[in-house]
Amino acid sequence: MTKEQFLKNLSVPTGRVDVVIDTDAKNEVDDQFAIGYLLKSSEKLNTVAIYAAPFSWPGKATVAEGMEESYQEILKLLDLMGEERPAFRGATRYLESSDEPVLSDAVLDLCDRVKGYSSERPLYILAIGALTNIASAILHCPEIKEKAVLVWLGGHGHELGWTDEFNMRQDMRATRIVMRSGIPFIQIPCECVASVFSISAPELKEYLVGKNPLADYLANNVLRAQENAKDKKWARVLWDVVAVGWLLNDNSRFMMSRVMPTYVPNDGYKYVLEDGAPESSYVFWVNRTALMTDLIDKLTK
Repeated sequence: MTKEQFLKNLSVPTGRVDVVIDTDAKNEVDDQFAIGYLLKSSEKLNTVAIYAAPFSWPGKATVAEGMEESYQEILKLLDLMGEERPAFRGATRYLESSDEPVLSDAVLDLCDRVKGYSSERPLYILAIGALTNIASAILHCPEIKEKAVLVWLGGHGHELGWTDEFNMRQDMRATRIVMRSGIPFIQIPCECVASVFSISAPELKEYLVGKNPLADYLANNVLRAQENAKDKKWARVLWDVVAVGWLLNDNSRFMMSRVMPTYVPNDGYKYVLEDGAPESSYVFWVNRTALMTDLIDKLTK
């Protein structure tokens, strides 16, 4: 890929593009919003496959259980929306070495699917969980780096000073493989960036409850989560929606980014600049009101 084409692929695409999404859909309540927003944005985004990403919580869910829960949640959302999309199970364990992929139906589908694309017409990958499936695909079929663009919601903002973030630390080996790989890569940090994209209980009740089955399901998921919140004057961050918003970010209407060398996390969860670091696009500001308006408008159609 030429440098000119690489930089072009770090920019928001024009026209309608093909997209796959890799999601730990049952981990929190925001993945469901992202999936709904993606499928409701078909005027620009053609969703060609959905992959179940792994997640784990000690004492609550193993990696394999987290992935399976995510897969079942994907099927539930598709049924709720009356949509049909290919859906595939992902990794049942995190990477155990830096040169051996964890093969799964999701990885094999992605490697086969990307063959039909090129650097001039790439496949867009939205990753909103641990990067196990994506790193495995890069290890299994390195040509993916020439034919795909990766948008990832993960890590924290550089200005925070540390980056012990869930998606990043679940599989740190996978994180480093991807960030060092040279695939056209857009990072949307969580704290300091996506953290502004929150919604409150009054907004959920005003804008989503009662509008349609999907809107009800999404809103009630969040409202149930509020019952366990210590502060009842509470708002929930819908982190993963911002990743979908990047693909819809024509004329920087939802967010702003800069092209810069990729900073990789070390074992102390500090970002470091390594020799020969590839360039990537780093989102540093989100227009919460504009993005929230578009999300609600589409979810309540």
